[in-house]
Amino acid sequence: MEELMKAIQEKNCGELKRVLYYRVDDLSDEQLKEVLEKAEEIAKECNDWELYKLVLYYYHEILGIDKISEFEKLAKEKDEFELKFHLADLYYLIGELEKSLELFRGLLEEEVAKGNVEHAARIYYSMAMIHEEIQEYEKALELIEKAEELYEKMGDERELLRLRIYKGYVTFEAGDTYRGKAIIAGVLPKILEDRELLVEAHLSFEEIFEEYEDYEAALQECLYALVYGRGTDYEDIAFGALMDVLWQLFLDDDFETVYLNIDMFINAFPEWADFFEAVKALALFKDGKIEDEEVKKAIEKVKDPRLLEMLELLGEAEL
Repeated sequence: MEELMKAIQEKNCGELKRVLYYRVDDLSDEQLKEVLEKAEEIAKECNDWELYKLVLYYYHEILGIDKISEFEKLAKEKDEFELKFHLADLYYLIGELEKSLELFRGLLEEEVAKGNVEHAARIYYSMAMIHEEIQEYEKALELIEKAEELYEKMGDERELLRLRIYKGYVTFEAGDTYRGKAIIAGVLPKILEDRELLVEAHLSFEEIFEEYEDYEAALQECLYALVYGRGTDYEDIAFGALMDVLWQLFLDDDFETVYLNIDMFINAFPEWADFFEAVKALALFKDGKIEDEEVKKAIEKVKDPRLLEMLELLGEAEL
């Protein structure tokens, strides 16, 4: 809460977006309402429509307050690309996919008519994500290729590489696993100094391996993602992916895969060693290898409430 209030006092929209995104689950409804009210004012004052979108999304999804009509009213009053783009994206976030596509199509027509290549590329990318969501993978790939062509035209190498990681993943979803992995692998040598894109690439591999229930490979990819994401905004995303794999392993009663592989994380992340030791102890206990007293001792060493909550969830996992 202190981090959020500092960003609000400084009217630092970039920091406010970052902290709000990663810390929203730590807030009570009362605290969230207070933060959102202030963040909403700042977003309008600074014309930061990405922040405004995030604020209205949390109003809608967590507090059950629908303020989207206010966003629509602003979009009619102001002829601004960013405002219209983030309104369309908000509809995507709340699951109104057809409405989102409708708005994106209209915006695309406007931007193409203006000859705005960068904006058109962003819209194609966003529309591809919607078609992927509804499992229209061929359409998604068609839109990705249109965005790819525009990013090549602009010479935007980083966005092009990010898009190709996504293209590889969608190619896998479309049924061509080996080609999908090859596309992502082709990006890797070009992003060795870009930690964020390395996280995205390894998490894409992780999802592919998890889909095929190759959990050892999935855990290895989580390790890479967490190493590259360490100390960045991507750390929480990589950690969440790891927890998803561990959760699935506990659900499947595959405790051996957990306790045989978890030492990788204990050694790589000494700051979380107590947590990973507790995960290992929990898996050993579930597999009948140790007594409950040993588990309790391991869990007692973990002090972070969020990590304790994760251990509790893993302990309750069942078919």
